[in-house]
Amino acid sequence: MDLVRLILAIVFPPLGVFLQVGFTVDLAINILLTLLGYIPGIVHAVWIIARK
Repeated sequence: MDLVRLILAIVFPPLGVFLQVGFTVDLAINILLTLLGYIPGIVHAVWIIARK
């Protein structure tokens, strides 16, 4: 399942984070990072998925 989340995190980072942690502060941070720049959103999403 982590592989699917990682692929989704690359395509659409907030979705990967949402599937991992749900509606939390991490999701809000990831949405903000994705809006500010696509690459920071991907890095944050992969970090969240790998951490948990």
